[in-house]
This record gives sequence, C-alpha cells and structure tokens, in this order.
Amino acid sequence: MRAIVGLGNPGEKYEHTRHNVGFDVVSLLAAKLNTPIKKLKFQGVIGETQLAGEKLVLIKPQTFMNLSGLTVSDALNWYKMKPEEMLLIVDDIDLPFGQVRVRPKGGPGTHNGLRHIVQMTGTENFPRVRVGMGAPPPGWDLADWVLSKFQTEEERKIAFDAYMLAADAALCWAEHGIETAMNRYNKRHAE
Repeated sequence: MRAIVGLGNPGEKYEHTRHNVGFDVVSLLAAKLNTPIKKLKFQGVIGETQLAGEKLVLIKPQTFMNLSGLTVSDALNWYKMKPEEMLLIVDDIDLPFGQVRVRPKGGPGTHNGLRHIVQMTGTENFPRVRVGMGAPPPGWDLADWVLSKFQTEEERKIAFDAYMLAADAALCWAEHGIETAMNRYNKRHAE
C-alpha cells in the first residue's frame, strides 16, 4: 500500500498559488488515475485506487498548511503505514522555479507544513517530491510570495510542466520505488 499527500491550503483564496503545488499535483494524479478525491477522512479529502496491483490513496489535507501533520499522522495510523510508504508533494523556495527534486527523506527547512508533519509524527523519513518555486524577489515577504499566483502565461506554463513532471515522479515512486524515481526525475526542469 502507498499514499501520496499533496500539501496545500483549502479554499478558493489559495487555489493555484505557489504554496498549493501539492494540491494541484494530486489533482493531476486523480485525473490520470481516474480517481475522484471526494471522500472526507483524516481532516482531508481522499481518493482510493489501485496501481500496479497495490492500493494507492491520494490525500489533500483540509487543515491549513501549518497543521498538515494532523492529516498525515491520522492517515498513517489508520492505514498502519510506515512513513516510507507515504510520499509528500510540496513547494520549495530553495529550488529554482520549475525544477523537480525527489528525496527519500529530509528536514523541513523553511516549510511549515513539513515542520508540522515532523512534529506530529516524530520522523523526517517521508519520501517527497519537491517542486521549485524559486526564492522571493527582492522586497517580497516570504508568506506573500508563496501565497501568490503565477502572473504570466510563461510562469503558468513552467508551473504546469513542473506539476506534470512531479505527478510522473510520484507515479514512478508508487510503482518502482524511491531510487528509480530519483534516478529518473532529479534535477529535471520543466521545459
């Protein structure tokens, strides 16, 4: 069994912002897998499907980003999963815009959603797909930057291509494991 959790903030105000990469990538996965994400569970919405003969759960926490650990810890406990069986999809300001990076585990860095997950579960052993948003431009507050939307057609195209790459990396992880996903997708940029 595997689970893919896309981090984001619920509500129209936050739709398609830089911080909601996880939600957008999980929506792409739901479309690719023809799996509606509607069932309310773990203070989130989930969709369950099969991939390569194994159960796969897609999860979007409906707590705010800073409380993502509530959904993650509840899902881990309910499904009796190890952290290594749950992939997190997150935005990352330390990666160049459009770059996708797959990691087997790691610290939360400046990401408050990851920080809460580590707090709630007591571990950093979650595989993750990080999607680069780039650092805030001079004069921008970090919170304003991650909660902003893409301004130009070019930015939207780079973001969409990166999200598609992240979705492919997540499916690769679910079917073939972390090493294969890292080898195929690390340091790739959206074209």
